[in-house]
Amino acid sequence: MSQPLTTPGEGFHPHLHDTPDRPAAPLRTRLHHIRADSLDGDTAQTGGMRRFAAVSGRAVGSEKLWMGQTHVAPSTSSSDHHHGASETAIYIVSGHPEFVFLDGSGEEPEEVRLRTSPGDYIFVPPFVPHREENPDPEEEAVVVIARSTQEAVVVNLPHLHALRAEDA
Repeated sequence: MSQPLTTPGEGFHPHLHDTPDRPAAPLRTRLHHIRADSLDGDTAQTGGMRRFAAVSGRAVGSEKLWMGQTHVAPSTSSSDHHHGASETAIYIVSGHPEFVFLDGSGEEPEEVRLRTSPGDYIFVPPFVPHREENPDPEEEAVVVIARSTQEAVVVNLPHLHALRAEDA
């Protein structure tokens, strides 16, 4: 009798386990199911945050995408940082995190604070210095992040600075 193509209770996910008569398919020829309890915490970090990779080059063989979760503890602020040449999209799952950057379009750079709610999205262009804050004294903020690079790129900075149009 042949091996089932799905595992009972798993819907239509392919059966991905190695067996003597059926080796697992190469990473780039199959779908991948990443369970919430199997996220990888061994990724680039910023002070005040915990990042967990779900989709990465190492985990699933992705070449142009990184995706995972970030948790920001109550009353916590991340370090100032940027994500190199990577574009970053952020989806707010829970909490009300704030995203802070300096707008350099005026005569003097001005701090801008984007206050978010669950269901909101944030887009972070390449090289834009920013930080995440969770002002709530009790509730952890959780966001899902997708990046245009296969791994999490984090460049920690000593302070925020405005990215001018000619720098972009």
